[in-house]
Amino acid sequence: MRTTGAGSAEPTGPGTAVVTGASSGIGTRYAERLAEAGWDLVLVARRAQRLDELAGRLRESAGIAVETLVADLGVPEDLARTAERVAEDDVALLVNNAGINGYGYFHEVDPALLTRVLNVNVTALTVLSRAAVPGMLARGRGAVVNVASRLAFAGSLPPDPLPRRAVYGGTKGYVVTFTRTLAAELADSPLRIQVLCPGLTATEFHLTTGEESVAGQEQQVHAEGGMPVDEVVTASLAALERGDVVCVPGLADPEEALERLVDAEVGMRGVPRR
Repeated sequence: MRTTGAGSAEPTGPGTAVVTGASSGIGTRYAERLAEAGWDLVLVARRAQRLDELAGRLRESAGIAVETLVADLGVPEDLARTAERVAEDDVALLVNNAGINGYGYFHEVDPALLTRVLNVNVTALTVLSRAAVPGMLARGRGAVVNVASRLAFAGSLPPDPLPRRAVYGGTKGYVVTFTRTLAAELADSPLRIQVLCPGLTATEFHLTTGEESVAGQEQQVHAEGGMPVDEVVTASLAALERGDVVCVPGLADPEEALERLVDAEVGMRGVPRR
């Protein structure tokens, strides 16, 4: 299993790519980059106006087919509609980017919000991956990118300056373990499976906890700034082209870091490393 931190390439295509959380930030940039590479798109998000604007712009600039699917992946009916589209025969790439944070002290955050974080970050990602993979295997082609976070590895660190993130960090830990294990399960198949673990990124993600979307048509950037979105997506697409399973944009020595992680896991299990 390899990991990467940077590069410039596009995944093998074109075909149809489904991008969730496409109305801002990392999702929007995935859509733009994939459109430039000739992929047709299905854009999924809650904000219809933003999706329509993005779709129109990409149709005009790239000459591709773009569908919009207005859906809240925390709502079972919307998730089911999205899963039906993901399972169709033309889908060759799924980018599970949608996510919300639910930041706050665990004992203070509304339980309904924490349930929503689990539904969007864990349940939806799992359901959509399950919708995509069987057809991709049957067709002998496909890729799934699951967007996690470096906060998946921050369980030992207290808040300040990191956010209060017990449930969010837990969901991203799930995404990392799920994706790595799925990649191992499918290692002998032609599918490419990746988990992307960005650090702080210059998006509007921290402007809301997830109950509501950020208002307005113009995308914003939270005050903390972070890595430019294009660098994050460039790293992911390059890693996907190489077949790397774990992508941590900006990490100084990602190969060595992953080796240490695997060794630590072996030590925790108390079994020899294969």
